[in-house]
Amino acid sequence: MEAKIRRGRPTRAGGGSAHGLAVAAVTSDPSRALPKNHTGKRMRRRLVSVVFAALGAVAPTAAAVVMSAIAPASPLVAQGEQGMEVGAHPVDPLSIPRPSLAAARVDEPIRIDGRLDEAAWSRAVPSTSDFIQVSPSAGLPASERTEIRILYDQSRLYIGATLYEAEPGKLIVPGLEQDFDTHSSDIFGVAIDTYHDHQNGFLFAVNPAGALFDAQTFNDQRDVVKAWEGIWEVRTTIGPDRWTVEMAIPFATLRYNPSPGEQVWGINFSRRIRHLNEESNWAPTPRQFKLYKFSMEGTLTGLRDLEGGRNLWIKPYVLGDHARQPTDRGHHSVSTGDVGLDAKWGLTPRLTLDLTTNTDFSQVEVDQEQVNLTRFSLFFPEKRDFFLENEGTFAFQDVQIRNYHTGSSSSSFKLFHSRRIGLSPDRTPLPIAGGARLTGKVGDRLEVGFLNMQTRTSGDPLGATYYPAENFGVARVKAQVGTSSAVGAMFVNRQQTAGVEARDYNRSYGVDGNFNLGDLVLTSYVARTDERSPAGSSRTAAMIQAAWRDAFWDVSFLAKHVGSDFNPGLGFVDRTGVRRAFGTVGGHQRLARATLVEVNPYVDVDVYTNLDGILETRNITPTLRLLFRDGGELSLEASDHYERLFEVATIAGADVGAGIYAWREASASYTVPASHKVSGSLSVSRGDFFDGKKTSVSAATHVRPNEHISFELGVQHNALTLGGEDFDADLYSARVRYARNVRTFFMGFLQYNQSTDELISNVRFNFIHAPLSDLFLVYTERRSLDDKATERVLERGLTLKVTRLVAF
Repeated sequence: MEAKIRRGRPTRAGGGSAHGLAVAAVTSDPSRALPKNHTGKRMRRRLVSVVFAALGAVAPTAAAVVMSAIAPASPLVAQGEQGMEVGAHPVDPLSIPRPSLAAARVDEPIRIDGRLDEAAWSRAVPSTSDFIQVSPSAGLPASERTEIRILYDQSRLYIGATLYEAEPGKLIVPGLEQDFDTHSSDIFGVAIDTYHDHQNGFLFAVNPAGALFDAQTFNDQRDVVKAWEGIWEVRTTIGPDRWTVEMAIPFATLRYNPSPGEQVWGINFSRRIRHLNEESNWAPTPRQFKLYKFSMEGTLTGLRDLEGGRNLWIKPYVLGDHARQPTDRGHHSVSTGDVGLDAKWGLTPRLTLDLTTNTDFSQVEVDQEQVNLTRFSLFFPEKRDFFLENEGTFAFQDVQIRNYHTGSSSSSFKLFHSRRIGLSPDRTPLPIAGGARLTGKVGDRLEVGFLNMQTRTSGDPLGATYYPAENFGVARVKAQVGTSSAVGAMFVNRQQTAGVEARDYNRSYGVDGNFNLGDLVLTSYVARTDERSPAGSSRTAAMIQAAWRDAFWDVSFLAKHVGSDFNPGLGFVDRTGVRRAFGTVGGHQRLARATLVEVNPYVDVDVYTNLDGILETRNITPTLRLLFRDGGELSLEASDHYERLFEVATIAGADVGAGIYAWREASASYTVPASHKVSGSLSVSRGDFFDGKKTSVSAATHVRPNEHISFELGVQHNALTLGGEDFDADLYSARVRYARNVRTFFMGFLQYNQSTDELISNVRFNFIHAPLSDLFLVYTERRSLDDKATERVLERGLTLKVTRLVAF
């Protein structure tokens, strides 16, 4: 496998080389036509009336204004300002046969320079069918033409795209960093389903400046792992009437099933024209779905006799670290050096083995501080690449379905949360001796994942921060049902391997199912935990969720039970000993207006009872969201809260007595899209809060003079009256990013948490000196600003880390 730099530098070009190329019709596959959905106008009006009646009770002025805006509107009409014929009729993307495109084999070398000037490109069959808009004018042709050609040789897949643009001076590039903010940028994207299972695949995107985004996707768009990184090469050029993309993706990066004869892969392409807030796809999808909705993909044909390689990647690292920490006798400084190794081996075309020894994550950005205004534990997401890769395989959790409003997310429950490995409860890194992970497919329909990690003992056995060595094991299997559904099972084991309690263990196991039935998505699981000395017998959790989303409706319902003794030792659960019922109903009314493009009213009802059926929590929240053509969003919300405390609870550091509390709160927020030079958000809420009051103001500002540099400032102010006390709980943050090019980056991040009176600093320099090979220089400091503190510097460290990928 030939390793290539993953970054591309844009070069200015003239008109490009696409002129004069032969044009041939793209074929389509009528058998892949999707069923047509119909939504009754009477039902739409009824839903709007019901929801606005609820909104009218708390926000009559807003409801009246929006109803007057809806009345004369005619949705889904072409916009004259976008250069399309006024009066054109949109198509139903579900009724269009899925398109198909053939790849052409080449023997001559293709130079990746952003110019499609090799003779081989003229022999490739171009895609000449229109891209169809997902938004803002769903179902209409894209306002600009996009032409795609595909080539391949023995080792690589080549994709060439010519993206015509009448006003290239309006192209928007928010940054050059890896995994840039795609929503705020002009992009060209491709999603590839190499096993053609209509569920899982790879996502690649590039902006006009050559910055890259890549990800793995699982479960037909439900799970996206942005931390995945593959070796691929891309270059872009910008001309007077277009911009051009030329990319090469090694077959070893994609993982596929090599076999003689022709292969058929799933594929789709996307384009975003940011100054029009327009997104369009080659294989059309309704606006509630993304590019990587593989059950609606097109097909890539023409791939023949693809051979498998050794698919072996080895990535060693060398690290030097200097740390300074306070002790009882003053300060203790220590300098250390270390080496480690990560390896990736394609055991078979469908199974990948990842190995790690002496694992280090010092280059990972520090956690973002949070203010906890609840009586439950906070959820911190995983950021370490080793655990994030193939994360979707191990997903057994509450599901937050993209573009569905479900009221659930993995921050409520995960049976396996990898942050419990190698991190203490106070987020201090613990030494990882090593581990292994095997993921992939067995046959066409069975997906498997196995993980085993071992940590070392850390700390003094007689001290307060003693963490004995532990072993962590996870086994996951999922079987595909139909084209886009799956059932699975998981077993998780956490075993102490050192200390006086070396036999202690915690185990979790369960079965789950995810079913995609067109616009209807069903999700369910049953799980149970077991320990060496279980605290009780109520150790089961179960959930069932149904969500419906079409072009207008957004309806979901969830029922959940969590036993009081349910304790996933390698997972996360926010509340135990409860039963929950959640429901929402809402609509997405599209408007053919110059400024306002969508009105989204909905009402949430969220109820928790204890296991005896006594009401603990009830929240009723009507909300109105307005979406604007430039990507801005205004949200108005009114909440009615009920909380029953059976005992004294500590909330934001204040003690609140047992009793029943009921209060109301109103909030408003507005977001300026990051495609603007100056963007940000402002949110304000005010109302009662348990036995007192709460006023919260959050603001964030993002200034982007150009694609090389950006500045961010954030503040969260909470003025609280609780337990008879008046106090504030504030957070402040500042971030600067600088990218010299797509391989050299600098980031500085400051956070101040008023609750702890600590200032946290994180400065990181990253140079990508070879494919997936990095040099990191990281400075981290935690400083107390408390006047009474005996030590100002609580922690300080400087780390130099160098990695090098060797591919075979």
